Amino acid sequence: MLPKLRVGIVGTGIMGRGHAEVLAAHPDAEVTAVSRRPLGDAAVYPDHHALIASGTVDAVSVTTPDHLHADVMVAAAEAGLHILVEKPFTTTVADADRAVAAIRAAGVVAMCLFNHRWVPAYAQAKEQMALIGEPVVGYARKNDTIYVPTEMIGWADRTTCAWFLSSHDIDLVTWLYDDVAVEVFATARHGKLRGMGIDTPDAMQIQVRYSRGAVATFESAWIYPNTFPTTVDSYVTVAGEDGVIQLDRQKENIQVATAKAYSYPRNMLQRVVHGQPAGAYRDAIHHFVDCARTGAEPLIPVESSRQVTAVLAAAHESARTGRPVTL
Repeated sequence: MLPKLRVGIVGTGIMGRGHAEVLAAHPDAEVTAVSRRPLGDAAVYPDHHALIASGTVDAVSVTTPDHLHADVMVAAAEAGLHILVEKPFTTTVADADRAVAAIRAAGVVAMCLFNHRWVPAYAQAKEQMALIGEPVVGYARKNDTIYVPTEMIGWADRTTCAWFLSSHDIDLVTWLYDDVAVEVFATARHGKLRGMGIDTPDAMQIQVRYSRGAVATFESAWIYPNTFPTTVDSYVTVAGEDGVIQLDRQKENIQVATAKAYSYPRNMLQRVVHGQPAGAYRDAIHHFVDCARTGAEPLIPVESSRQVTAVLAAAHESARTGRPVTL
């Protein structure tokens, strides 16, 4: 077992800073290196190649924009480093396949940070799935305010709302179903964001058929007005032959009204309790640290994250052609 996991962060934007805060709170982890921009007291390297070659890290945390994940993962795996990567795993199936191949060939621990599996209600839903019988139909919505593609990230034109948002829900519902997707049909709507100079869909809707016959619809959009009381509108329902489970994260047990706005502060994924990071985001990252130190296989195998990439790649092909795509 590694005495303390030394982690290098590749990508020091919003998510990189979030990873650093959570890793600092783990007693057996420390951030020793970052790429390109300073972050705390960690050594700064000009790029991921220099960071990986530095000999100062046992693992890398990949928090670059979506389309840049694969090269970092392959280089890290070939250097024998453990890998934590933000969702989505990759944005092409070819990239996913070469990342999985490199990871398995090297025998390193790797996990895509689909942190929703650590949200207590979602984890409980997984435990309760047997009560509702064989899955029949599901629906998952994850819609953002327009702040996200216009202000929060500067690379919205190099991803889509589906890659950015539905990746979480596809991983979650596929996990709840305990099944594999076999066919995908999708539509996309362009207009508002293109009119603002950001060439990405306003919204996408994806229909997925699974191998045992269940179906699911995944909705994503990121043009909600910024007056919406939460940055993200998140809802999941799964109906089985004998029951239904519904998960609504619009309100997370607190409401705040001021002279300026009425809001539902988010606390399931990220929160600070008595000065310490807490929530599903923290629990997922700490799970990876523990697996990397012990060599255990994480809850989320890279092959399942590759499947999410395959579904989303098929969805974008379907939206382009107007035809279903078989996986």
